[in-house]
Amino acid sequence: MPSTTGPLVTSDRVHAARSLAAETGTDLLVLTPGSDLRYLTGYHAHAMERLTALAVPRAGEPFLVVPRLEAPMVGVSPAGALGLDVLAWDETDDPFALLAGAATARLGAAPSRVAVGARTWAEHALGVQRALPGSTLELAGPVLDRLRMVKSAAEIEELALAGAAIDRVHARMVEFLTVGRTEAAVGADIAAAILEEGHVGVDFTIVGSGPNGASPHHELSDRVVQAGDVVVIDIGGQTATGYRSDCTRTYVVGGSTTPDVAEWYAVLHAAQQASVAAVRPGVTAEQVDAAARDVIADAGWGEQFIHRTGHGIGLDSHEAPYIVAGNDLPLVPGMAFSVEPGIYLAGRCGARIEDIVVCTEDGVRSLNGGPRELVELPG
Repeated sequence: MPSTTGPLVTSDRVHAARSLAAETGTDLLVLTPGSDLRYLTGYHAHAMERLTALAVPRAGEPFLVVPRLEAPMVGVSPAGALGLDVLAWDETDDPFALLAGAATARLGAAPSRVAVGARTWAEHALGVQRALPGSTLELAGPVLDRLRMVKSAAEIEELALAGAAIDRVHARMVEFLTVGRTEAAVGADIAAAILEEGHVGVDFTIVGSGPNGASPHHELSDRVVQAGDVVVIDIGGQTATGYRSDCTRTYVVGGSTTPDVAEWYAVLHAAQQASVAAVRPGVTAEQVDAAARDVIADAGWGEQFIHRTGHGIGLDSHEAPYIVAGNDLPLVPGMAFSVEPGIYLAGRCGARIEDIVVCTEDGVRSLNGGPRELVELPG
């Protein structure tokens, strides 16, 4: 079905980056293959030793520096429709000198403040710095995060499609999560289902059974799922457009929920509901964190909630804004992030409930469905 929200990538993005660079006093942005480059241009380039970079000077037109053998790929990507200058370099050329010269020509002087993406390879960042010896190197986050934090309607549609796809995987958990299977075997089936249900890549499969559920990033092991186990399933993938899913549900396998587990899980459920309900424009990220944390702490489980409440999501599974104490950033419509409080009992079990939500003009929209209660599977 064609999108009704417009294209994902337009020239407005790179022009907005240029305006923000000027506003922050940054002379030049240099963005190599990764989510920042894909966000601004739609070009999903392969990271390697050959330099590919989008250069955005604070004045003058942005341009792409690419190996000549990859220049045709730019033309057939969404970047080809943006009208960017493409400077192709040959194997014996110095691409860093090419970039530095073109940026200097556009600015009328060599840039003094140069910002690179947080995940730029060190050899590329240092190559830029060597080509501009009078410059200082810093991170592009203050510019790119401001743009990427607020999703367009088209981006929210992509996140909603990703969320619905991961919900379908959770709905099939009875097929995979049974007594007598190892976490690794369960995880392999889940990974296959992530692809079957509409993703093109698997980002992670966490299957934390019994005591392993007390480790929030446990992933997989050869532990065999036992009757009565509490099992944390945190899974996510990426769609063809690069947008991500991330959803956690907690299950009891081959047995009924014990009264003590039911008691503290009810606290967790209430905390997650309170945190989601707190989301609206003007509320700060740390207030959303506190809405969950206060419920858990007031019930006596505060020391068992050992991580932030959430993280932004988009072309990366983890990106700004971060829903954590100390982040006084006010929410605005279009911000998308996880709400995922957890309670972890070392040596015994753990639980987490995670939804991706979007701040709207008048409140919040959840991009995940399915039960948030502790789900009992027959085993």
